[in-house]
Amino acid sequence: MEYILQPWPWYVSGPLIAFTMLMLVYFGKTFGMSSNLQTLCSIGGAGKYSDYFRFDWKAQRWNLTVVLGAIIGGFIATQFLSDGSAIALSSETISELNNLGFNEVGESLLPPEIYSWENVLSAKGISILVIAGFLVGFGTRYAGGCTSGHAITGLSNLQLPSLIAVIGFFIGGLIMTFFILPLIFGA
Repeated sequence: MEYILQPWPWYVSGPLIAFTMLMLVYFGKTFGMSSNLQTLCSIGGAGKYSDYFRFDWKAQRWNLTVVLGAIIGGFIATQFLSDGSAIALSSETISELNNLGFNEVGESLLPPEIYSWENVLSAKGISILVIAGFLVGFGTRYAGGCTSGHAITGLSNLQLPSLIAVIGFFIGGLIMTFFILPLIFGA
């Protein structure tokens, strides 16, 4: 049980991901979370309004179980398989985040400076959620998939568009970390 409570090393988690990808390739499936949004919209009847959502969503039911498994697995992991220790962050990261006004760095997965109801329901919080949601949705659609789809499935299938997308994700993350985050939360 103690082994399950600790972060798994790369030599355990890496082969498990590889095995999962081999099984998906064997069964002719691809993995990605953002495609489930298209499936859910199609189930909800969006195909009446847009051809993009007009497809056989029943063929994607298996992928909806992946989302359900991620939700249930995440809940089980945080509620029952977590030892409650602080998140391992470098001292430099903690210092930088403290300078941006994050006081409880590493103590929880979701910093209250962003995710407490008080902050979420403020004008700044709502603006951040709406703008970020639009950018993530637009970027996912424009890139033809999300980070999990491109970085795990696309790269394992040696797809050049996925490599380009993943490089773009990393560049975007660096821009967010070093330029935009300080603008939003800096004093």
